[in-house]
Amino acid sequence: MLFRPLYQFPTWLQRLYRGATWRRDAAVYLTFDDGPIPEVTPHILAILREKQVKATFFVVGDNVRKYPELLDQIVSEGHRVGNHTFHHLPGLKTSVAEYMRDVSACDELIHRHSRRKEKPLFRPPYGRIRRSQMRELKNTGYEVILWDVLTHDYNLRYSADKLLQIVQRYTREGSIVVFHDSLKSADRMLTVLPQVIDFWLANGYELKTL
Repeated sequence: MLFRPLYQFPTWLQRLYRGATWRRDAAVYLTFDDGPIPEVTPHILAILREKQVKATFFVVGDNVRKYPELLDQIVSEGHRVGNHTFHHLPGLKTSVAEYMRDVSACDELIHRHSRRKEKPLFRPPYGRIRRSQMRELKNTGYEVILWDVLTHDYNLRYSADKLLQIVQRYTREGSIVVFHDSLKSADRMLTVLPQVIDFWLANGYELKTL
């Protein structure tokens, strides 16, 4: 049995982060956190290419520094890029000033590889952020993105079948769905990703970037 608040936060809980985007008005928005890394990102991109869908990648700046060619590939294949801090900082343990410096360092690397002019996107690592940090991000022009469906692909106790069950149970119009571009998630995520895309397309969902 699935316990809803673990996978889809109720409206009352979302109010704790008033001003963040949890869901959009239409389509499904596939997102990946924590990359890019050479062991995983190319496999994600190959699946997206095969299925002819686009996604949004919330990248860690230090990974971009180490593997800039992967960000170039993400951008060249038409996917959207968002900021996930430079060092994957935990917002609740970090001052506003330090947090914003880390965000800015990631942003500089993103802009070296992408000249797109859309409003910049930010997702807080671990989905946790202080209200003061969120205010500063919004004042700087960011849209803070959280999620409507958390797949738990990082949870080693969850099988690929359970991830698919979560997506099938909780996807709805406007869902922002989180997977992870990481070694910890790779086996289960890469197994289930083609299946969840097929499920969405078979059920009439359009997949868009944020």
